[in-house]
Amino acid sequence: MPKRFVSIWFRYLKTDWHIRHRPALLNMPFVLVSPDHGRMMITAANKLAQREGVDGGMVLADARAFIPSLEVMDDKPGIADKLLKGLAEYCIRYTPVVAIDPPEGLLFDVTGCAHLWGGEQLYLTAIISRLNELGYEVGAAMADTIGAAWALARYRKDNPVIETGTHPTALLNLPSAALRIEWETKECLDKLGLRLIRDFVAMPRTAMRRRFGSHFIHRLDQAFGVEEEIILPLVPLEPYQERLNCLEPILTATGIEIALQRLLEILCLRLTKEEKGFRKAIFKAYRIDGKIEKIEIGTHCPSHNKHHLFKLFELKIPDIEPAMGVELFVLEAPVVENISALQQKLWETARGLSEPGLAELLDRLAGKLGHHTIHRYLADEHYWPERSIKLASSIHENATTAWNLSRPRPLQLLQKPEPVTVTAPIPDYPPMLFRYKGKLHKITRADGPERIEQEWWIEEGEHRDYY
Repeated sequence: MPKRFVSIWFRYLKTDWHIRHRPALLNMPFVLVSPDHGRMMITAANKLAQREGVDGGMVLADARAFIPSLEVMDDKPGIADKLLKGLAEYCIRYTPVVAIDPPEGLLFDVTGCAHLWGGEQLYLTAIISRLNELGYEVGAAMADTIGAAWALARYRKDNPVIETGTHPTALLNLPSAALRIEWETKECLDKLGLRLIRDFVAMPRTAMRRRFGSHFIHRLDQAFGVEEEIILPLVPLEPYQERLNCLEPILTATGIEIALQRLLEILCLRLTKEEKGFRKAIFKAYRIDGKIEKIEIGTHCPSHNKHHLFKLFELKIPDIEPAMGVELFVLEAPVVENISALQQKLWETARGLSEPGLAELLDRLAGKLGHHTIHRYLADEHYWPERSIKLASSIHENATTAWNLSRPRPLQLLQKPEPVTVTAPIPDYPPMLFRYKGKLHKITRADGPERIEQEWWIEEGEHRDYY
């Protein structure tokens, strides 16, 4: 399948954002400014201001000569990066591979995605329409290379979808700046009369490299597909992930359950073939309003039992608020582990901690009570009771120390020691009475004392006598 890329260019990124928050700015020219060496410089201008000749890079005093009633607002540092990141996260509903293209663009790898919307033209139209609804005026194009899509989105207004294999022809009539080259190189090309790509694309490479540098050749090759360009997605791709797009927004819990069951069926089948299982799973619901609802489960043992996993998710489905509707569901498994084939003799039916039913029971209890309410303890190599146990990292962790069964030990220790007043006939003799929480207790039988020393490398506090 040939690669397909989409470039999105936000023509008025920062000013469109201000209009979203202050609709009254829609019908007035305004600019964003920031101080620079004692002068107020324009960093962005809206469409109405640009029509009057005011644009970024101008001094504010000069701009007021063009538009005396110009509205002026302070530019917020870093706002463009935050906006692009938020828009990139929003656009993950259209493709899992979305990258930020500073200062005013996004890049998509849309290979294999367009058929879900009925074709490339409808797919790109849906993206543009949604961004327009959010209040952003954009330019967009789809092509076989990132460089071609970038150039066509900014320098071509008609037919944004370039058919596979035709991007070299589409690039010929574009200006040299469409190749993403330095401004100095563009100026040099213009002075030589090489204003369009078709004017120099057939020139010898050695001559162009000697005159304009290797970066110019690099950008030219990327645009025409001679050299591959790689997208670094904003959200790293999970190797185990499935997506389900919805033809109509999902508003009900029943619809969410059906989507989850379909995704579990697909992903569990894949994990079964690879002899792997979930240890952690995340179910995400992308809402129309741009918010992402998600629920998460964990398992004590790797599992690809779709019915068991659905039961764990089912407890948390009420936490998903669909609002105006969900248009994309994503199920991903960030943590998976191998599942070894269970071998069992005919006369052995119990597998202890390896019993799948036990692990599934623990998963259900953890889903209802919380993962931090179920613990497994192992013996540890210490003498003092509070140090003689340790928390197991998993249900399958093997013990390295045997439990001390030479003397009886209590099953539970108090979180904090509490004082006890005792009465003994002579020192180091078992007590006859003791008072605990104001209540007097009489001892009829005693065993001890057992003196427990601490380890020599710790040496904290006195020794202890236990009865």
